[in-house]
Amino acid sequence: MTGNIHSIQSLGAVDGPGVRYVVFMQGCSLRCVYCHNPDTWLTEGGTPTDVDELVRKALRFRPYWKNGGGVTVTGGEPLLQAEFVEEFFAKLHEHGVHTALDTSGVGNLAQAEKVLAHTDLVLCDLKFLTKADYLKNCRADFDQIERFLQLTAMKNVPLWIRHVVVPGLTDGMDHLRRVKAKAESYPNFEKLEFLPFHKLCMEKYERLGLEFPLKDTPAMNPDALKTMVEQL
Repeated sequence: MTGNIHSIQSLGAVDGPGVRYVVFMQGCSLRCVYCHNPDTWLTEGGTPTDVDELVRKALRFRPYWKNGGGVTVTGGEPLLQAEFVEEFFAKLHEHGVHTALDTSGVGNLAQAEKVLAHTDLVLCDLKFLTKADYLKNCRADFDQIERFLQLTAMKNVPLWIRHVVVPGLTDGMDHLRRVKAKAESYPNFEKLEFLPFHKLCMEKYERLGLEFPLKDTPAMNPDALKTMVEQL
C-alpha cells in the first residue's frame, strides 16, 4: 500500500516518549488558526511511499529507540490516510516497535478503530472545549473529537493530551483548569502537555501566499506558561 508522506524527522524528541522516527502525513481537513504546518493541508503533494519501504527506512534508526522510543505518525492529519497508517503500524508491531499516533481526532471512526488496534499511544491535540470554538477556530466538529477520545478509552489505548496555549485565546487560568479536568476525565489519560504558541511558521505562510490568522498575536512566553502550569 502507498501513502502520501509530507516529510520525515529521523530523530524526534518531542512527539512521544524517547527518541522517535516521526512521519508527517500529507493532508488535513482542519484549518486551525494557529497551525504551524500549512504546507501539509492539501491532500495532493507530498511523496508517494510504499509501506514496506517506510518500515525499512524506519528500522534503520532502531538503535536510537532505547528507553521507550519508537515511531510516531503525525501530519497533517494521519487519520485521513487511516488504511496506510493501520498497515504501517501493524508491520512495525511485527518488529516489536512502539507506535504513537499524533492526531486531532478527526476522521472515520471505523477506520480509526482499526488504526488503534496497532497503536501503543495516542497523542491527541485537544484544541478547544466547545463546539463553537472548534467551529470558529478549526472548522471542526467537537462532537467528532469527543467520539474519537471516547474510542481511545474504550480500546484502552494510553492517551496524552496536548493543548496549545495562545495569549488572549486559550491562556486563562480558568480555561487551563478546565482543559486539565477534561483530560483527566478519560480513564486512559496519562499525560497533559501545554504547548506555548509561537510564530516560527510565519515564513511558511508567506511562502505559500497565505494569511496567518494570528499574525498580530504575541508568542506565548514559555516562562510565563511554566509558572501557570505550576499553579495548576
